[in-house]
Amino acid sequence: MAPQINGSVVKAFEILHLFTRDRPVVAAADLVRELGLNNVTAHRFLRTLEHVGALVVEARGHYRLGFVFADLGSRVLEIESIARVVQPVLSALTEAIGEGSMATVLRADKVVCIARALPRRPLSVDVRVGSELEAYCTAHGKLWLAHLPEAELGRYLATVARPVFTATTMVDEAALRAEIASIRKAGYAFNRGEREEGLAAVAVPVLNRAGGMITGLSVFGPAARLDEAALISARDRLRRAAADLEQGFYGTGL
Repeated sequence: MAPQINGSVVKAFEILHLFTRDRPVVAAADLVRELGLNNVTAHRFLRTLEHVGALVVEARGHYRLGFVFADLGSRVLEIESIARVVQPVLSALTEAIGEGSMATVLRADKVVCIARALPRRPLSVDVRVGSELEAYCTAHGKLWLAHLPEAELGRYLATVARPVFTATTMVDEAALRAEIASIRKAGYAFNRGEREEGLAAVAVPVLNRAGGMITGLSVFGPAARLDEAALISARDRLRRAAADLEQGFYGTGL
């Protein structure tokens, strides 16, 4: 099956790649000459990119890159710096517990794995860096939802689809709100086969000085090994690791 590619998005990035250190300003004529666009289409692309903040008008018909890219770039660098700090912590956790561990951030209503460590023995799931996971049915996701402002949580529950993955997937809004409130109070979240049958996990937050989440840490593995006692033990190890990370992050201003 051919990949579903949006040609307009591809063309927009071709336009953005015209900007270089030696050519910080681009005009419609450049798009016509180098990308084969007609004048009307070239102007439409440029105005659209200006509208979303990707471009800024330098002079009539001439554009430079907008500051949105500086903001996006700083987010990437921030995530990379967090990943570098948490990676050795995850590796130590996995070595000690013998189960997988990972760290996440919340992006566009999903949790994204930014670092992970896997045990030497086989796992029922192989989470990769960059993997996106649903928030409502994962330990990390429910933890992030518990730290959202009420308005954001309400928007999420009202607009994000919640397919059923397993017999224990919770999709009812009232039930989810009750569990999220419990997680907010307890400071940790469990996942008992809600997304992957037979997989269990526990996650804790790493918080900044204001109480907002910097990242989440979890231990995950087959439910046959991660029974209730093992989950509680993993939770306690994660809490100690999170406390150590928080002290380190406070020194960076996060």
